[in-house]
Amino acid sequence: MAARPEMAPPRRLLLLFGSQSGTAEDFAQRIGRQAERRRFRVRVGALDAYPVAKLIEEPLAIFVCATAGQGDPPDNMKNFWRFLFRKNLPLTSLSRLDYAVVGLGDSSYPKFNFVAKKLHKRLRQLGGCPLLPPALGDDQHDLGPDAAVDPWLVDLWEKILTLYPLPPGLEILSPDVVLPSRFLFRFLDDDDGDQSEPPEPEPGPPCESRPFPARVLANQRVTSASHFQDVRLIDLDISGSGIEAAAGDVALVAPSNAPEDVDLFCRLLNLDPERRFVVRPAEEGAALPFPLPQPCTIRRLVENYLDITAVPRRSFFELAAQLSPDEREREKLAQFASAPGQDELYAYCHRARRTTLEVLSDFPRTAAALPCNLLLDLIPRTRARSFSLASSLLALPGRIQILVAVVRYKTRLAKPRTGLCSNWLASLDPAQGNFLFFGCRHQAHDFYFRDEWAELVARGFLSVFPAFSRDQDEKVYVQHRILENQALVWDLVQRGAWIYLAGSAKEVPDAVAAALRAAFQSQGAMSPTEAADFLAALERAGRFQAETWS
Repeated sequence: MAARPEMAPPRRLLLLFGSQSGTAEDFAQRIGRQAERRRFRVRVGALDAYPVAKLIEEPLAIFVCATAGQGDPPDNMKNFWRFLFRKNLPLTSLSRLDYAVVGLGDSSYPKFNFVAKKLHKRLRQLGGCPLLPPALGDDQHDLGPDAAVDPWLVDLWEKILTLYPLPPGLEILSPDVVLPSRFLFRFLDDDDGDQSEPPEPEPGPPCESRPFPARVLANQRVTSASHFQDVRLIDLDISGSGIEAAAGDVALVAPSNAPEDVDLFCRLLNLDPERRFVVRPAEEGAALPFPLPQPCTIRRLVENYLDITAVPRRSFFELAAQLSPDEREREKLAQFASAPGQDELYAYCHRARRTTLEVLSDFPRTAAALPCNLLLDLIPRTRARSFSLASSLLALPGRIQILVAVVRYKTRLAKPRTGLCSNWLASLDPAQGNFLFFGCRHQAHDFYFRDEWAELVARGFLSVFPAFSRDQDEKVYVQHRILENQALVWDLVQRGAWIYLAGSAKEVPDAVAAALRAAFQSQGAMSPTEAADFLAALERAGRFQAETWS
């Protein structure tokens, strides 16, 4: 009887990351793209999102793990961590697994890369076969973790391709080949029937993926005006949230990008900020990197989900170089992405703390060519920031306070560097930023809720622009007040204001819309057609809503 030929090992690779700030996730995605170029079937995901019991079925896995705090595993791998260290797991559980571990840490901490070292030891204890000793990336190195990981990856791929050779007739894909996006992105036309919102999220306590919209009660500077540092006491109303907190807890705050940064980003990429789209993962069973509302506008995506003010990672330059249509820009981006170019990248980007938005401004032809369907691959999501609680729910029921030092500093760049979340918090008005254009016949007879409006005005929560049409010889209506304050109206719209119109269905809607279009033309340098299109876009985005009656 002839001997049965030996089966080739399956060429699938599992890449799992434990990430607190997003760096480990970015490394995992980058290694995953390298694996795809070597013709592997790749799955990349967070450790806690993977059914750990299935690890016994995997032939090949790479683990990328950051070490948080004082040797703690990141939040998105704690369940995996607890399972892996159960004492009842057989010591041959992972005897079929070839594995490697990448650690990301900081050698200034006593437990440098503790998680990666302990994970490597435990996987080996359970029968796994290590391909190499762990790579121990160090934030303290001038070139960051890449200094240790880059040469390690060269050795790793040589070892992996020896064990899992390329199929006959196939070669490693060239770096010039753009890999398909992990997401399927589709714009919606104005007459597209897909107007539905996704189902409401599952009920549960607030978390990073399901934040609670807390109202700002106070935003008080607690350092003197002459002090070098601006520190704010932010008081937040969390009534009805179900949030519980004890001494030592932290609050996670999800910031938004500044409107002027959002507008610049959209101009650089030639994007209509009010255009709507839907997006889903390309791979069956995969998930989006953040819970995006659908349909969504480009403005909402950039404002709340894309971290355009962060220092871009090396993966940004890799993908941007592949997409650039300009030879000079492409060569420079490719140099920044290469291993020999890391000194130059550090000087250009990291030492100066240059943001993604500033890099796009430096490479305008590349920015203008970036396709929307690759935005989620190119730019990481904005992550919530942690702040220690400065209050107690026992003393202040339904409220939490945080003490925030506003981050502002200078580098060799002319524009000061700012912290996204701290500056966003410092800019918030306590329930302010509300403007009422109110119209009636007579101030003395039909000025509804005048006392309530007056109280809110006195407390600084509201500005009122009344139009009493019959209290003078010449009739004055709401649309006149809008035109008198069109610079304010345009500024509010540019900053993301929502406009609500209530009143008679006869002349009011057309008159107010005409006043708004006139303001857009005058203040926004728009043609009549552009102003009409702009107002229609606001309406499609839900930022201009009317409730009128006859």
